[in-house]
Amino acid sequence: MTDFSILKFMDNKNFIRHWLLGKRFLAILIVIAAMFFASGCAIIPFLSASCPKHDSATHFCDARDGKIYKYAAIGEQIWMAENLNYNAPDSKCGGTDGDLKDKRTANCDKYGRLYNWETAKTVCPAGWLIPSNADWDKLFRFADGTTGASSLCESPTAGKYLKAANGWNASSVSGNGEDKFGFAALPGGYGNSSGFFGNSGKGGYWWSSSEYNVTDAYSRLMYYSNENASWYNNIKATLFSVRCLKESD
Repeated sequence: MTDFSILKFMDNKNFIRHWLLGKRFLAILIVIAAMFFASGCAIIPFLSASCPKHDSATHFCDARDGKIYKYAAIGEQIWMAENLNYNAPDSKCGGTDGDLKDKRTANCDKYGRLYNWETAKTVCPAGWLIPSNADWDKLFRFADGTTGASSLCESPTAGKYLKAANGWNASSVSGNGEDKFGFAALPGGYGNSSGFFGNSGKGGYWWSSSEYNVTDAYSRLMYYSNENASWYNNIKATLFSVRCLKESD
């Protein structure tokens, strides 16, 4: 083999070796990135938002925008202890009754954003999901201490234990709740596709992932003037709050 042939052979070997090392390094980077995303906190700034310092025993970070949310273990479930406030397309901030304005971010900071059902189905952070009717039933039954398997569950007392201790309009019957389990339900009101907004301070409405029919889906609600935790079916274009549930292991 000539000197030139030997050099060419050695160059090819070096190229192959560096190419293989490069692929191995890329694979390691992908694994590390996947681990960071699975933890719920973004470390790689060009892939997602950075997460402020927080107590992971009681809070988690939405890696998409860096927002920190409190969560609560209630029975066998782990729930967000506040409404989702992720700025997804078609989501809105409430305002004053009769007026739905997206720029009122202070309202979103307090109550979270409002979502139509199609958006709500996919808006929860990684590792969390929008609860089904069965998930809501389980929460209501744990809150009021009853048992059963029938759906849909409507409780005359669960609202008392799930509503936040502050933030609800006054009522001679109910008003604020006891927040016995840390769910801290707040009355974020509702909106519709025409721009109407109402019931802030009076009613809390949350989507279920369960579909009623082609036009409607199920929701859960609590109201300031009673202690009920109820269900209803609503037009999918209606704008309600979203409360996410942690996926089971």
